[in-house]
Amino acid sequence: MCYRAIVILLLLLSLKSNFTASAQHVPNTRISLNSVQGWGVKLGTELYHFGEFITRKKEVEDSWKSAQIESRDGEKLVQSMADDIRAMMELKISAVKRIVEAAENMAFDKQNEPVPEDFQFYNSKEMEDLYDDSITTTPEPDFNMENWIVRPPSKNAHLQQNAHFSNIPVNTNLSSVHVPTNVYAWAPEVIKGIHWSEGLDTHFINNYQSDPTLSWQYFGSSTGFMRHYPAMKWRADPVDIYDCRTRAWYMEAAASPKDVIVLVDRSGSMTGQRRDIAKHVVTNILDTLGNNDFVNVMTFADTVEEIVPCFEDSLVQATLGNIRELKLALENFETMEIANFSAALTRAFDLLEIYRNNSGGANCNQAIMLVTDGVPYNYKELFEKYNWKYDTPVRVFTYLIGREVKVADVREVKWMACANRGYYVHLSTLAEVRERVLEHVNVLARPLVLQREKHPVVWTPVYANVTDPKVADYLWEQRERAEQKERFMSQRRDKVLFNSEKEQNRRWKITQMKQGQYSELGNSQYQLMTSVSMPVYDLRHNESVEENGQKEMRIARLLGVAGTDVPLSEIQALMTPYKIGVNGYAFMVTNNGYILIHPDLRPVFQQILKPSYNSVDMIEVELFDDDRSPRNFSKELTALRQEIIDQKTGNKIMSVKYHMDDMKRVSRGKKHYFWTGISDSPFTLVVTIPENYGRHRITPPPTDDIHRLSLTSSKNISAKQYLSDKWSVHPDWLYCRHYERTFSSPEEELLYFLERVAKPGWRWPAKPRPPEHHKNKPGHDRHNGSVDGERNKAAQRNEYYCDHGLMQALVYDARNTAWFNKSIAESASDEKAAEFIQRFGYIVAFLATHSGLTRWQTHPPKEHDEKVEFGKQWPHAIDEVWYRRAVEQHYIDPLSYVYSVEMNTEKFPLNVSLAMVTASHAVFHTDGHRKAPAAVVGFQFKHERLTEWFTNITSSCEHTKECVTCASDDWDCYLVDSNGWIVVSKDETQTGQFFGKIRPDIMLRLVEDEVFRTVHVIDYQAVCFREKKITNPASTIRTPIQNLRLIMSWFVTTSIWLYNSISLSVAQSSYSFDDVAYQNYENDEDTDDPSMPKPPTRIHERDFEKLVLINRTRPTPCDREMYLYQMDYKNLDAKLNKPLNECMRPFYAQLVNYTNMLLVVVDGMCAKKDVSIASIDPTEVQYNESLPCLKHKHPLYRKTPASCIRNHTEESNIDMCGRGSLINRNMLWIPLSILILWI
Repeated sequence: MCYRAIVILLLLLSLKSNFTASAQHVPNTRISLNSVQGWGVKLGTELYHFGEFITRKKEVEDSWKSAQIESRDGEKLVQSMADDIRAMMELKISAVKRIVEAAENMAFDKQNEPVPEDFQFYNSKEMEDLYDDSITTTPEPDFNMENWIVRPPSKNAHLQQNAHFSNIPVNTNLSSVHVPTNVYAWAPEVIKGIHWSEGLDTHFINNYQSDPTLSWQYFGSSTGFMRHYPAMKWRADPVDIYDCRTRAWYMEAAASPKDVIVLVDRSGSMTGQRRDIAKHVVTNILDTLGNNDFVNVMTFADTVEEIVPCFEDSLVQATLGNIRELKLALENFETMEIANFSAALTRAFDLLEIYRNNSGGANCNQAIMLVTDGVPYNYKELFEKYNWKYDTPVRVFTYLIGREVKVADVREVKWMACANRGYYVHLSTLAEVRERVLEHVNVLARPLVLQREKHPVVWTPVYANVTDPKVADYLWEQRERAEQKERFMSQRRDKVLFNSEKEQNRRWKITQMKQGQYSELGNSQYQLMTSVSMPVYDLRHNESVEENGQKEMRIARLLGVAGTDVPLSEIQALMTPYKIGVNGYAFMVTNNGYILIHPDLRPVFQQILKPSYNSVDMIEVELFDDDRSPRNFSKELTALRQEIIDQKTGNKIMSVKYHMDDMKRVSRGKKHYFWTGISDSPFTLVVTIPENYGRHRITPPPTDDIHRLSLTSSKNISAKQYLSDKWSVHPDWLYCRHYERTFSSPEEELLYFLERVAKPGWRWPAKPRPPEHHKNKPGHDRHNGSVDGERNKAAQRNEYYCDHGLMQALVYDARNTAWFNKSIAESASDEKAAEFIQRFGYIVAFLATHSGLTRWQTHPPKEHDEKVEFGKQWPHAIDEVWYRRAVEQHYIDPLSYVYSVEMNTEKFPLNVSLAMVTASHAVFHTDGHRKAPAAVVGFQFKHERLTEWFTNITSSCEHTKECVTCASDDWDCYLVDSNGWIVVSKDETQTGQFFGKIRPDIMLRLVEDEVFRTVHVIDYQAVCFREKKITNPASTIRTPIQNLRLIMSWFVTTSIWLYNSISLSVAQSSYSFDDVAYQNYENDEDTDDPSMPKPPTRIHERDFEKLVLINRTRPTPCDREMYLYQMDYKNLDAKLNKPLNECMRPFYAQLVNYTNMLLVVVDGMCAKKDVSIASIDPTEVQYNESLPCLKHKHPLYRKTPASCIRNHTEESNIDMCGRGSLINRNMLWIPLSILILWI
């Protein structure tokens, strides 16, 4: 009976529940469609009137009544910009030419002069920095040699911070010298170069006076030192691994582009140290290659195999990404069997011949780099068949590895190099690898030096100041070590807490957030730049050498490379963004199709350079709206890319999609592309203009000239009177720039020039042009005093530069909007001012103009506001997201405002109590049938005020006293913006979140109803985190006799090495003494520096619980995709005016009038459906192969550099083709070592 009673009771409760639920859906308990429509109209109308009142939009529109509208001619605009950039480039080239000329002449006259014993020079690493004690440098290692030979100390110089040189303490009266860690400064050839190159200071200084925009100037010597101007204390953090000879500006100027095949012997004898040296050789060879070179690395024993399997039978472009792939693969090759040199050489020659016949790869120099510990014979028949019959197009460089080598090996390996226009090197220690590997650069440079007349001008791809790409992996490893240490310590403090599920989830979220991609606020620590450089030749034809007495030898020596840096910010300033307009931009592309400058180039993640930051292709940044799958680029797009790379002039309209707000918003539209090549450079300039509102631009009337207005007004009052309080200008635009004075802010500099313009005698400076360059012949007149005097006069005339058009537009805007400084209370005539201000509390009204001027007013005024002022936080005017979106919104609804709130994500959670709502509206000026955006007005107020307003309106009933409203607990009401982000919700924690994460079922229906459109966005610049594998190679078991033989061999060879090292030290050779810094970076997992914390080995890790250990990762380039959302306004009313349909359609959606917001009202009694929608979170695109392999299989068009000098008839007269290792200097030791090795 009890059981039956319980069952009956449950049935009754169930019936009651069903009755109650059904009662909820009778008409009297529903929110009506009319109510929702009424709320949308009322909320939108009240917000609109408030916006009109607080921004004084009508007065703003009247401010541009006298302005003119002119058509924007894209073809003329891109050509004008290209001409300005070319003129700037000519200035830099002219400066470098003068350095080259002076260096060649000085070396010809002075390089044989003896260096005084008391000679001192400014050593960049040892100079005292009087302004920053925190900067640490790596001092020169203490060699025993210094106990015997006392060298003069380095000179010290007074350094001062200089804004032109990134606020680094410098001395502009002299240069200083950087010597790499692996080069001995007092070696004869090095110190001779440092001595004679001191005379370059005069030319550095004259260049800087002639062109104050010049950045760093330098001469990099082939011996390793770099003289740079101005002098500075070298910053080495964490260690100094800089060597100018491995930088792009040196490598590409020193030799024409090259195809390189590296053959690495992996036979059974290449074990232990030989294997390590071989890997280090290959790594250093790869470091000397650039984007215009092509390479592959093959290992050979019985068979020949590419070290990266997907690079089979091909050469790959030597980009940072591909070089990194080769280096990582190099860690894994195993040694075995017997080396088949015939197969390896045949394979290499065949591959190079294919590329040579098809004009593929670098289409210039070709080389084979053979790394081995010995050869059976010289393979003359192969060279006759594959190389000599074609006039030796392929150079052969041989690297003989090992301390114990046979005389026959030396003879044969050296012959292979000498007979094929190459160079032979014998390597027995890791320390000498870097110097010896760099010898091949000098050999490849011989045809350049022999022809003497041409000095090819080389422009590099984008790179980050003095940061070495290898440092990125090191910095990431250091972060992981710090994280591992923190986990150990946390578990030790509280094991229970650390092991709890809640704590582990918290840490997992932190890890995910740390691996975010887009909020790269730390980019400012890197200065992106390009460089222009030219080779410097030794003008001597012969050199006296000691070989059985004095002997004259034919030489063709590269002295080094001279160059100067060009910060990309200087080029961007010449792109005159104010002429391009809002949502337009200019960018530059290299001959490889890679981006040099682009607003969406994102080279940094978490303040670390991305692994492939300088090889981002233009079609990886320009996202065309064709809905194709990742890396499936259309023929139309690739054809456009090819025209741009070929430096043709043209234009085309394309449909594109572009992201904003850290890839959280997306927009689509048509843009007009205009492009033209920049002559005598590898670059092409592209200007992109929106198709509709980009056709016209605002210009001030010709009568409103700044200087004329100042002179006609009484007492020469300057235009600075219009800029009194709460204003800012675009910090990246070039209004006026003074080359000799520094200012605390762009605003201060602008006021200075406005005051100068008002004074009589003002003249707008002409654009600087390069002075005529007269080539001085060797031994003839140098730059004399009269020339220097003329340059000094020129420097006085060009102490500043101004953009007349931009200054004109700014002053016009400033004068016509000066009234905006008045508070709203003063200008308001009705009583609504007090009512609105009381209702909204703290409000910021702002105005930003097309000339980059931003004004703002706070209501009520606050004298001491703790928050950063609006114009200081968002000073970029037309580049701000709220400005860009407002202009786009004008073509959807010219009366509407764009509302947004800060986003609330896991990485950046939003404090809703402090959140602000930003509303913006575009002001267009109309002249007949033409119109153009003049400004954007807007206001900012506390989010809680909008929430109160929204709640009051959606809780009211129209006409009837009783109705169901959003105040009911059974209904959820939201304000969602045009990209699907929640602006207001009853649950305030949902503010700023993506609506699809809160109610994916409703968002899916809105997408199905075409209220929102899903836009597939692919990030081709993403970084993913691959787990780093830690290997534990097993030991090799040897017999006692083998061990004895190895011990004796080690003893003898170590004695030989020690004897030669001491002999070499006394002789002061220029060979390397230390390569620890490089070793640390080339092999990330074997850090030899004792000051660096080392990760725990696997043996120690066993003592810790698995929860404590992190997964060590390595940042790796990858593609990520996401799905962003955009409201589709086409026939929107018809899509929205749909009734509620029980739980089949449990929501209303209504556009809020005059806004970009959607009012969504959801029946909370209907269960939330578990559905999935396309995620806005970026996820990695999974390919069937690695990204470098995929790119290699689908190569894109590139244009080979114009200059290629690879042969010269006189090169056969040069006998120098090889250098032995240190062991070869003491031949008496060889028989003894061979005897013992055969015991």
